[in-house]
Amino acid sequence: MPEKFQNKYRIPSARLQNWDYGANGAYFITICTKEMKHFFGEIGNEKMNLNAVGALAEEHWVEIIKHFPYVELGNFQIMPNHMHGILIINKSGEFVETQLIESLQPHQEIGGFAGENNPMLSENISRIIRWYKGRCTFEMRKINESFEWHSRFHDHIIRNSDSFERIQNYIEENPSKWEDDKFFKK
Repeated sequence: MPEKFQNKYRIPSARLQNWDYGANGAYFITICTKEMKHFFGEIGNEKMNLNAVGALAEEHWVEIIKHFPYVELGNFQIMPNHMHGILIINKSGEFVETQLIESLQPHQEIGGFAGENNPMLSENISRIIRWYKGRCTFEMRKINESFEWHSRFHDHIIRNSDSFERIQNYIEENPSKWEDDKFFKK
């Protein structure tokens, strides 16, 4: 039986327990809409046709690199009820500019009430996805107020070039294989 925290059942983390999700590497991410509802558009002629909400999902995914300069994007695909993307964390050399800018700022209390435990201070996959889902939700609800994400996301650590290539191809071919996809739901 799962452990309880404050008399509530805890959902165990889906993350690999001995892995630093802020470490340099490539990560295959899947994010689904709540109840697998089709919010982003439809597949036609083996291509994804984004609606206005889907266009925002794509736009904000591309914006990740503006907000997280240590991230590079691999292939990504918005589907009717989910999205797949590869995030590549490469932190080499990003601290020089950050430290210079921070040294010019007045000292502030770090992390609000959570202090150094504030999850938004971590440079990792969870922070990136939290930003992405939050930004999307804010903008998408202006178009469709019932928009919601599934509360979690799926990640896969890409460990070698063969796996990277296979996943890149899977993402690219996803619309053409929509009816065979495990996320397919009419």
